[in-house]
Amino acid sequence: MLKFWKKKPVDAAPAPEATPVEDDVRASAADPASTDAATGLTEALAETAPAEPEVPELSGEFDASAAAEAAAEASQPARRSWRERLSGSGFAKSLSSLFVRHPKLDDDLLDELETALITADVGVEASTRLVEALRKRMHKREFADAQALLTALRAELVALLKPVERPLDVGTHTPFVILTVGINGVGKTTTIGKLARRYADEGRSVMLAAGDTFRAAAVEQLKTWGERNKVPVVSQGQDADSASVIFDALQAARSRGTHVLIADTAGRLHTQGGLMDELGKIARVMKKLDTAAPHEVLMVIDGTTGQNAISQLRQFRDTAGVTGLVVTKLDGTAKGGVMFALAREFALPIRYVGLGETATDLRVFDAEAFVDGLLPARLGG
Repeated sequence: MLKFWKKKPVDAAPAPEATPVEDDVRASAADPASTDAATGLTEALAETAPAEPEVPELSGEFDASAAAEAAAEASQPARRSWRERLSGSGFAKSLSSLFVRHPKLDDDLLDELETALITADVGVEASTRLVEALRKRMHKREFADAQALLTALRAELVALLKPVERPLDVGTHTPFVILTVGINGVGKTTTIGKLARRYADEGRSVMLAAGDTFRAAAVEQLKTWGERNKVPVVSQGQDADSASVIFDALQAARSRGTHVLIADTAGRLHTQGGLMDELGKIARVMKKLDTAAPHEVLMVIDGTTGQNAISQLRQFRDTAGVTGLVVTKLDGTAKGGVMFALAREFALPIRYVGLGETATDLRVFDAEAFVDGLLPARLGG
């Protein structure tokens, strides 16, 4: 009994317990996704929650992704609404202030409305037609006050966007091949990473093809997204033939029964003929394996670009056969009116819009929610 009593103080004095900070350090060292987060993209950092040492490591591609998303949601506030995301845009500010300055229904209000729409990149022709239609209705005394005009304006803007509100269905082919195109700096590779997260969270197997072999960091950037989302990335390094990389990825996706293959391509200006021709080559090479591929040519457009987006899309549509759009960066300095100009000029489906940095801020396009984010339902609202 005496010996046992003497030993007890030694046993009862183990090494000091690890602090919560030390636990987090160990968890980060053991978790590759957390290690990537230290050096990954700004957008990826925004969506990744700190590692939780008490969460057991899950096996399986989709389980790991779901666990990461659950951890992120637990540490972040609820997903912000369209109104919260878009209220700071140039379009929303100019139109909201317009009705504050001119609460009275008259021609002066409509003249300033036309100016505001043109300034917000809606386009001269579209803005003029919209305002003149409202002016005729006002002269017929269809509007009792400025509130009635606001309600009519919202309805007209929704009507412009409704025809392009067509979500992308990736379940029609296996693998469903998405070829992403766009100029440099629009957020193309980041959008691919967010799409990969979305489809993986839906329970679909996803593969990425690092076809942007022109930009030095593009392959590593896509690999970072692949590791974070637990999806495989097919690559051959910088300066490899882009068509060859994507061909290999399509072969691998077919052999594995992958649901969705998303292929990156080099960012290029619409005036660069050689690089634009490469897009046609990529499509021809894929058709050797699947005559219907690519099933979607998704062009990523920077919402801050304004009217330049019109000429960009026209060239990419003619060269690459664009079938759908993703408009990014609408939550910042974007005026937002370019959405209406694109819808009217091309009538191409707007599949997704980027309303923030995290993966959950890549939203399926909703015309009514978008207009609601730009304009209040009531004056002073």
